[in-house]
Amino acid sequence: MRVETLHLGRPEHAETVGGLYAEHALGLTRLALVMLGDRESAEDVVQDAFLGLHRRFRGLRDPAKALVYLRSAVLNNARSVLRRRRLPSWFAGTYEPPVWSAESAAMLGDERRAVMEALRRLPTRQREVLLLRFYADLSEEETAQAMGVGRGTVKSTTHRALGALGRLLGEER
Repeated sequence: MRVETLHLGRPEHAETVGGLYAEHALGLTRLALVMLGDRESAEDVVQDAFLGLHRRFRGLRDPAKALVYLRSAVLNNARSVLRRRRLPSWFAGTYEPPVWSAESAAMLGDERRAVMEALRRLPTRQREVLLLRFYADLSEEETAQAMGVGRGTVKSTTHRALGALGRLLGEER
């Protein structure tokens, strides 16, 4: 078996990307997990984002924004996975949404499961803005950068998403 190594360019680039991986891979994987619902796909999405950063690091206009690049890549990769899941079954195979295991179900409270199910029912942009703002704990500006939209769009989408989530959960606003 032949193993090929990834050429990363200058050593400081590898250190920078490695540092980002050590610090942010788990959080990005959790974000992708909430969006996609299964661990394997979430890990693949994050690995693809880091691989893309490795390949393009020298071409980044502002290397200080590498984390913004990664967040955007994770969102875009997750969107692609979700789009592929919606393809007709004759083309993409039948997708079965993830089912909470008995162990997971026992560990998670009913309230948390209800919130997760309600989040999955929101439109994509609303779900993404809530996950980035409140799950990943990003500011409005960081969320706007990750989603490639303006800060005002983040504010209005957050407001609409919280209202929709409240209605889905049967709460009065």
